Amino acid sequence: MTRLFAHPAGTRFAGFRSAPGKSAMIAALAAFLLPASQAWAQKQVPPAPAAPTPQAAPAAPAAPATTQAIPSAPAPSAAPVFPKPDPKNFTASSPTKETVDAFLHTSWGYDPNRIWQVQAILKTPVEGVSKVVVFVGDKTGKMKPSALSFFTMPDGKHIIAGDQVIDFGAHPYTDYRTQVEQRANGPYRGSASKNLEMVEFADFECPHCREAQANMDELAHDFPQAHIVFQFYPLESIHPEAKNAAEYGYCVNKLGGSEAFFKFASAVFEGQQGLLTPDGATLTLNSSVIKAGLDPKQVAACVALPTTASDIADSVKLAQDLNIFETPMLVVNGREIPPTIPYDTLKKIVEYQAKLDGVPLESASTASAPDAPAK
Repeated sequence: MTRLFAHPAGTRFAGFRSAPGKSAMIAALAAFLLPASQAWAQKQVPPAPAAPTPQAAPAAPAAPATTQAIPSAPAPSAAPVFPKPDPKNFTASSPTKETVDAFLHTSWGYDPNRIWQVQAILKTPVEGVSKVVVFVGDKTGKMKPSALSFFTMPDGKHIIAGDQVIDFGAHPYTDYRTQVEQRANGPYRGSASKNLEMVEFADFECPHCREAQANMDELAHDFPQAHIVFQFYPLESIHPEAKNAAEYGYCVNKLGGSEAFFKFASAVFEGQQGLLTPDGATLTLNSSVIKAGLDPKQVAACVALPTTASDIADSVKLAQDLNIFETPMLVVNGREIPPTIPYDTLKKIVEYQAKLDGVPLESASTASAPDAPAK
């Protein structure tokens, strides 16, 4: 289907295919802000319907003399050659093309095959709100070229696509990085330095969180200078025992430190099926406490304290303030990445983010021993 986009002055832009519908736009934004779809996640809310894959449209008929057309993105056979942008399609004073390019470079730069072109930055009827149109392709020709559009907000710091609000700008992760550095206080492993901080928001009852642990262990091995935090995020609406498990984990860390916690966490994930019933959860959690070298009675007494539930609630609030409503999610210096994607891609994104932030990296074989976990 060919979509028409109306300019407030009456000019219309035709001839390129856009993913139809709100859910398609959300999928499109996820595709360039994240390296994979969101099918891996456990969500508090039902997922949006699967969106059709954007297809390149055939060239549209010649537009009338009063119409400025944006041609169709070419069909993929090799690296696409995008049509030259028309200056008449840049009617908004903000954002600049340079800002949009910087944002896309930060989002996509980890992938050397991804190519794009800012095709239009248009005024809208709302003061300060601009519509950005980008052509996206792949140097290898494997990805069909498509058109992506989103709206930038008057504050210059956010974009909207469908019902998603996403941080925008040349440095879009700065605010989230500051929040995480100040508020993520879960058990950690690796370095005490937060120059490269990875915060995993996870739920003990979430199957995808269990699957993510192999990748998290690989990250701990390959990035010994990283500060890797386990942040409690129980999704109570779909996992009845998740909050109880999180409180147990919190108390294991409080009584035994991070080393005991990660032993506990490994045991809980290994016996995750036991969390499906209240009785099974009690057995699984107490058994995991013993494997961590602690007394279940002491941990249970800690769980009963009002401050325990309050601190777990604070951890959940942090996730929600970061616009995270699904697990697992990894936040690397403010950048959100699903930790269940293929490890090679995950590692590449972490390395790229570290480079953007000026963090020198050492291999596991050459780095000095990491700092001891916090107690």
